[in-house]
Amino acid sequence: MFGKPFVRELISRSAENDSDRRRFLKSAGAVGLGVVGAGYLGGVGSSAMAAGKVATAAADGPSDGAVLNFALNLEYLEAEFYSYAVNGCGLDDKLTTGTGTRGGVTGGRRVPFRSRALRQFAQEIAGDELAHVKFLRTALGASAVSRPQIDIKNSFTAAARAAGLIKANQTFDPYANENNFLLAAFIFEDVGVTAYKGAAPLISNKTYLEAAAGILAVEAYHAGLIRSQLFERDLADASVKISNARDSLDGPTDDDQGAVLNGRANIQPTDANGIAFSRTADRVLNVVYLNPASVKSGGFFPHGVNGDINTSGGA
Repeated sequence: MFGKPFVRELISRSAENDSDRRRFLKSAGAVGLGVVGAGYLGGVGSSAMAAGKVATAAADGPSDGAVLNFALNLEYLEAEFYSYAVNGCGLDDKLTTGTGTRGGVTGGRRVPFRSRALRQFAQEIAGDELAHVKFLRTALGASAVSRPQIDIKNSFTAAARAAGLIKANQTFDPYANENNFLLAAFIFEDVGVTAYKGAAPLISNKTYLEAAAGILAVEAYHAGLIRSQLFERDLADASVKISNARDSLDGPTDDDQGAVLNGRANIQPTDANGIAFSRTADRVLNVVYLNPASVKSGGFFPHGVNGDINTSGGA
């Protein structure tokens, strides 16, 4: 899939992180990217150390691999949600293996789409999320985390109750109809956009950074589409309730916005400069764990996410 020049570029650009470089080289062999000679590896390592560029993850924050694996957990969640909605089944088992404990998926079924356009939109998004999983797994190789336990049934009911969309004794089925599907998708897409933007400053490898920026752009397209659909279907007020619920989970700031703001359509949640806001990884986990406290599991990930970045933020 990738030639040796591409591999050399990735290795050289991540030379400042010795652990990531070794991990990538192991992965390259595992996924068939080609064998890089020991002489070349030695040259990269010695030159990096000579320049004083080798840094530990502890000193510089999470490694690129840790950040990408965190993103992979989120992509598993999105890919499973959309795959079930469109196809009535989840990811192929061969796309769910890796490091950490592999879990199953609770819930999920095909949405009875009535709108031809929305069905095609959902199919395209499902294809994108599947491609994101494949890409990140290939980039990470043997270091890729496995799919954690995912709940796309009970978690939606908990989220809908917290947002005030339903009463305490009611349940919310994201696959029952198109409107429910769009409201459920709104939870994911906005979180994905802010997660990738928050992760960007942590990625040191420029090739990985460019790829993450590309995924961010696609997630933003998805989010804009979902928001426009919610507005057109008079579901903007419901989106504001979901937005407020997310804000109640992810710390003291009030950055999240629904699909309507000041009585007008709000396709993108931005500040006065037209810039989207970011979520740090721990705040992303607050939302997907459905818990404002510092915890390691809950919500959409009943047993937590796999990888080094796994704990939500505290108050």
